[in-house]
Amino acid sequence: MVKIRLQRFGSNKNPFYRVVATNATSPRDGRFLEIIGTYDPVKSPAVVNIDKEKAAKWIENGAKPTETVRSLFKKYSILDK
Repeated sequence: MVKIRLQRFGSNKNPFYRVVATNATSPRDGRFLEIIGTYDPVKSPAVVNIDKEKAAKWIENGAKPTETVRSLFKKYSILDK
């Protein structure tokens, strides 16, 4: 099963995330299939760069986004249906 989730980078108290498509059994910061975009919550306002085509392709192929990624997609109108 493929999931679309966040992969954490950055130092302590300064997170930076990649939005990746990964196997559900892989660890959070482990192996991934494809980088879909980035999310930087520290900047004001938060910076979100997500490739809409890649996200749509993975969802069409059956990938399930996590709750956090789903809320990002909804908030920034990534996947308009």
